[in-house]
Amino acid sequence: MRSTERNSPPEPSVSMVGRVTAILGAFTAEDTTLGVSEIARRTGLAKSSTSRIVSELVTHQFLERNGSGVRLGLKVFELGETAARPRDLRKLALASMSDLRHAVNLTVHLAVLERGEVVYIEILPARGTPRLPSRVGGRMPAHATGLGKALLAYADPHLVDELLSGELRRLGPNTVTDPARLHRELARVRTSGVAYEREESGAGIACAAACIRSVSGEPVAAISAAGWMDDVDVRRVGPAVLTAAQAITRQVERRPTLRL
Repeated sequence: MRSTERNSPPEPSVSMVGRVTAILGAFTAEDTTLGVSEIARRTGLAKSSTSRIVSELVTHQFLERNGSGVRLGLKVFELGETAARPRDLRKLALASMSDLRHAVNLTVHLAVLERGEVVYIEILPARGTPRLPSRVGGRMPAHATGLGKALLAYADPHLVDELLSGELRRLGPNTVTDPARLHRELARVRTSGVAYEREESGAGIACAAACIRSVSGEPVAAISAAGWMDDVDVRRVGPAVLTAAQAITRQVERRPTLRL
């Protein structure tokens, strides 16, 4: 055995599916092209294993070469287009989302809660203003977003306690990382129906969000109007966001078989 192999740290015991998932998950909206060494660093996999799996993924079009690195390939895009994301909910919400964007001229998001994170399933960008960094399919920690707080306010208390007992990462200048303060904020959301965010998910970003609920009162999704701090008065747009969420909620209640 060569000395470099003998002195290399043991690779974590991860299934092949787990390794492939980790490699594909290493890419972000900001880092669309990565080298093998950087992928290995981000995933914790051995560079030799990473290189071998990357080559296989390129062969099958899940990755493609881009200069000295690789990026997500056509096959990933195709799967994303056919994935069973909440299409019914998205279609049902689009009219209200469009009305909200027209009323406030801000970027309108629709998101669901999954494993302590919000996942964006639709975004209608504001017209004539710089784009926000959010993207469809993107994820953000729920505690650091207005959407997340709107969803957590009506989520199972045990789930909320479990989430808030873990690490609450700071993403922006005003991210709330104190569990007690977050619990108080969620109580206010339940009272007013609207969650507000000011530079919690990132510098310069503000939003108002409200929860979309099922007929049993469970959180289904959340909608928000977001923009740059200089362009948005969240208290002013809050009522419009709540009205949109209530309109979508009424449609959800009329569709008990809605695929979520």
